[in-house]
Amino acid sequence: MNLSFKGKLSLNRRQRTILEIGAALGFIMAIIIGRFMLDEGSIGTNLSERNLPPSFEHFFGTDWLGRDMFARTIMGLSLSMGVGLAGAVSSAAIALVLGLAAATLGKTADTIISWLIDLFLSVPHLVTLILISFALGGGFKGIVFGIALTHWPSLARVIRAEVMQVRSADYVHISRKMGKPRTWIAIHHIIPHLIPQFLIGFLLMFPHAILHEAAVTFLGLGLSPHEPAIGIILSESMKYLSSGLWWLAFFPGLSLLLVVRSFDAVGERLRVLMDPART
Repeated sequence: MNLSFKGKLSLNRRQRTILEIGAALGFIMAIIIGRFMLDEGSIGTNLSERNLPPSFEHFFGTDWLGRDMFARTIMGLSLSMGVGLAGAVSSAAIALVLGLAAATLGKTADTIISWLIDLFLSVPHLVTLILISFALGGGFKGIVFGIALTHWPSLARVIRAEVMQVRSADYVHISRKMGKPRTWIAIHHIIPHLIPQFLIGFLLMFPHAILHEAAVTFLGLGLSPHEPAIGIILSESMKYLSSGLWWLAFFPGLSLLLVVRSFDAVGERLRVLMDPART
């Protein structure tokens, strides 16, 4: 009876975790689908509807030019997710290459890469990201390169540790004694072991990339002011908060927070599912 109860409890916890992942992914997909249902006319200027508060016609109200804030927020979130995706994919690729190199290319390579990891981790991501974006002239290229070059160290350290652990495993030593080449060992032993850690690390990196893109754009060093980015929306809305137009910043900021937390929740819940000790 006791074992049956524990099994039932574990199953319920796993189901709850899967449900939480589904809810977070559903919210993210709703934003992506909503973006494709909108066009540039959805955020067009309409001076006859300026500064309207939230209503059933305009869920997030309108701004000082009569633009629908709900449509602008959806477009801004999808743009931020696109930039974050490009930056996170590039950064994860850098982490994978450097993590594998540190663990497989000898002591000298390990020392140099470990020093680089410690160097980048010693400086806040946002500071380095701002400097790189400014040096590259901002815009899409600057923000993507900045994210790619600043968010890789933590994942690279995890990959290095995982490869070191796999290399010392008995089945790897047996494969070597059987004459298996390094390529075969990497494909059949190392890479399959890295896939779960890599995916989870990427998913946990993604929300940081989105949030940092919005922060740098808010400061004026990211995407162009002509883009409907969340950072631009929040930056412009700051001028009107003293006029009582609270909805201009509240709803876009809350939406950004929910998107970041949704991606973070997906990564954390997948980590729970892949670790039997937590389920």
